[in-house]
Amino acid sequence: MDVRGRVIRAGRARGPVLYSEEPVGFFGCVDPRTGEITDRTHPLRGRSVAGAILVFPRGKGSTVGSYTLYACARNGCAPAGMVLAECGAIIAAGAAMGQIPTVDRIDVTALASCRTATIDGEVVCCE
Repeated sequence: MDVRGRVIRAGRARGPVLYSEEPVGFFGCVDPRTGEITDRTHPLRGRSVAGAILVFPRGKGSTVGSYTLYACARNGCAPAGMVLAECGAIIAAGAAMGQIPTVDRIDVTALASCRTATIDGEVVCCE
């Protein structure tokens, strides 16, 4: 299945899908050294975003989240790509700084059962 969205940060990425029905915040919720989700209330707690195609509805939290996402990229533990329903400025800035391919305006629930996904510009291919 292929879906098209709006390009936030152009690029190509492929990886296992890490799907969240809940918003994801990066500052204080993701360890920038490991990519592990550390937020005690998040359903993905203990899972790592590293190398994954992170599929989630939207970001949340402080503007420092942009820098946390960038730190993940510098430390080699950022998502390979991100797919969102709605990408706000915090996630967009982090994606741009970290050079993480990112697409929004996607019905993320349609990707919930995907095992692997590829982002190629505006196209997200669910495998």
